[in-house]
Amino acid sequence: MTIQTPIDSLASLRFGIGQPVPRQEDPVLVQGLGRYTDDVSLPGQVHAVFVRSPHAHGILNGVDAEAARSMPGVLAVYTAADLAPMNYGPLKCVFAFQNRDGTAMAAPHRGALAEGKVRFVGDPVAVVVAETAAAARDAAAAVVLDVDVIPAVTTVEDALKADAPALYPELAGGNLILDYHFGDGAAVAEAFAKAAHVTRLALLNNRVVVNAIEPRAAVASYDAEAEKFTLHAPSQGVFGKRNNLAEAMRVPQDKMRLVTGNVGGSFGMKGSVFPEYICLMHAARALGRPVKWTDQRSESFTSDHHGRDMTVVAELALDADGRFLATRFTGTANLGAYLTPVGPMMATLNIGKNSIGMYRTPLVEVSTLCAVTNTVPIGAYRGAGRPEGNYYMERLIDTAAAEMGLDRVELRRRNLVGPAELPHKTPAGTVYDCGDFPGLVDRALAAADWDGFAARKAESAGRGWLRGLGLGCYLEVTAPPMNEMGGIHFEPDGTVTIVTGTLDYGQGHWSPFAQVLHTKLGVPFEAIRLVQGDSDRLIAGGGTGGSKSIMASGAAIVEASALVIEKGKTAAAHLLEAGVEDIEFEAGRFAIVGTDRGIGLMELARRLSEATDLPPDVPQTLDVDHVFKQAPSAYPNGCHVAEVEIDPETGVTEVVRYTMVNDFGTLVNPLLVEGQLHGGVLQGIGQALMERTVFDGDGQLVTGSFVDYQMPRAVDAPPHFVFESRPQPTAGNPLGAKGCGEAGCAGSLPSVMNAVVDALSGRGIRHIDMPATPLAVWGALQAAG
Repeated sequence: MTIQTPIDSLASLRFGIGQPVPRQEDPVLVQGLGRYTDDVSLPGQVHAVFVRSPHAHGILNGVDAEAARSMPGVLAVYTAADLAPMNYGPLKCVFAFQNRDGTAMAAPHRGALAEGKVRFVGDPVAVVVAETAAAARDAAAAVVLDVDVIPAVTTVEDALKADAPALYPELAGGNLILDYHFGDGAAVAEAFAKAAHVTRLALLNNRVVVNAIEPRAAVASYDAEAEKFTLHAPSQGVFGKRNNLAEAMRVPQDKMRLVTGNVGGSFGMKGSVFPEYICLMHAARALGRPVKWTDQRSESFTSDHHGRDMTVVAELALDADGRFLATRFTGTANLGAYLTPVGPMMATLNIGKNSIGMYRTPLVEVSTLCAVTNTVPIGAYRGAGRPEGNYYMERLIDTAAAEMGLDRVELRRRNLVGPAELPHKTPAGTVYDCGDFPGLVDRALAAADWDGFAARKAESAGRGWLRGLGLGCYLEVTAPPMNEMGGIHFEPDGTVTIVTGTLDYGQGHWSPFAQVLHTKLGVPFEAIRLVQGDSDRLIAGGGTGGSKSIMASGAAIVEASALVIEKGKTAAAHLLEAGVEDIEFEAGRFAIVGTDRGIGLMELARRLSEATDLPPDVPQTLDVDHVFKQAPSAYPNGCHVAEVEIDPETGVTEVVRYTMVNDFGTLVNPLLVEGQLHGGVLQGIGQALMERTVFDGDGQLVTGSFVDYQMPRAVDAPPHFVFESRPQPTAGNPLGAKGCGEAGCAGSLPSVMNAVVDALSGRGIRHIDMPATPLAVWGALQAAG
């Protein structure tokens, strides 16, 4: 069912679709009244602390926990040997990619605790449970690991050498997990052979530490009588993760409950089942008491997943007029020591789909060697391959323009897919259904005062600074929304509860979901509540990720609202003593057509709840539990323009102006969309200019604290920020929305780095890798002379 929402007709509604309604969550959160996982304490709970490997690679001969077990307050110490009889399921990748030769991708085993080998600094080896957290920490320090240290590999280049130490000796391919290939190699080779010009660029996509503001935590309990686990833990959606936890614990899904309260950031990381959760639930069942664990910030640098970490040689073939003929991306992906649920996806599938961008690109080829190393495992991080693909393409275009003596804007214009060419099928099989890419780019250039840059550059030069202007066009392929719950429950107290399986971990879902319900049913905005974090309340749920929440939950609410109206017409016909066919619904009220007789939706719900003698063919309640089945991916797109200033004496780079014009389809809440973009842009600036993850030769994380790892702060945000929208609603989902959560990174990585290179180009520098730290920029300037 596809319903295109008429935006103009809704604009007059104060709380309707399209209005900048403030976040409902904020009054609670800014007062410190949120309830995060660490705020959960259960009667009789005990505390867990994990013993982690201090070595990146070694043979684990044994774990001596006798001294720890005898310490005051210690209840248990568990190792892999203690968990083995329970045969818990492994932590595994959800993708089953094939190698280029058609064989299956390697699937190395990972249990909850290391057994036989440790593979990265931070690998959990044992868990100590004690009456207090302090007692558990003291006892954890007393656990002795017998490890024969062996050489470590921290880069894919080293991991794939013939004599490299194998992380998994049992695997025939050594450290190579996946030899991925996509595209028609012969056709691409022919296009490159015929090309008038070929641009090649070696690019690094630097590893980042996620550093969510809320460290992970969990509280596990077990009801022996019901034989049911309850886990309080952060997530990105409780329904799917509940199912994964049940699989790992070898119990039916109805014997597992996952509860998530407020979540302080995730960016993809907290969606996974981590080893700690299995250990905590094991301990809770074994001890008959709730078990709590809260990560420490220093521990989270290695216990959480990291993001990004790819290298690629990107190539663009062009004809004599600058038309794109083909792209080719040949690279490596560092997976870390273990495969996370989506570990190989970012450098493979998502590069092919997202590198095409807004452009008329006939052919694309992606070849990626994905390997394990003795580093923290790599997982999804804001965009999960989408920003990377756009970054690679945009750097290629700027470089090609410089090499061919073409204007970089004109080169893009020659290759943009025009409105008349839509729908447009790409070589990755995706189909762009709507958009105005040339118009969007033109508006971004005007909003950024592109033509006035020369004067600003001259002003900077007068102060001894270099100034650069960067353009970054992007188009993302969102995750397809599917199997999402839209529950609408009319409560006895007069409120209405939305129940859905996406989950807010900072986005602010409450307001936009309430706006959709308010628009469709006329329910008073202030009466709407949201339930999203209790798996026992859900019948389905795809979770939040891939920029699909408003497309999934929003669509589910739209369709559920239609079912409420359908039930309401039958109930209203009974109460008003009319035929169902004579009942109409408008603005929250059921009425007999052509009369003033009617009843409000909220009043009807109350009357039904109080009735005791309704006929069986009349709905007993207006409550609906509905599952939205599926919609195609959407294609949010935009053009971002960054301006930077660089102090050549120190290499310090500042983003001084930033303009973005985006197409996210229907904007349910433009205020929240702009906030998402501000955060995503600053996150991209962090990766582009400062976030640098360093391992030494022994696999030790050198940048393991905020003393060594620089995060973007408020002072790093551009002082001149322009946000505009040129929405082209899609017909692919009932709201016409396209998703926006990851677009800030997709636009900022290329625009900022293109601006940095533009600033340095006057000194003969044509490329610099991320992160463009002061040392890297200063060093490049010194080398250039």
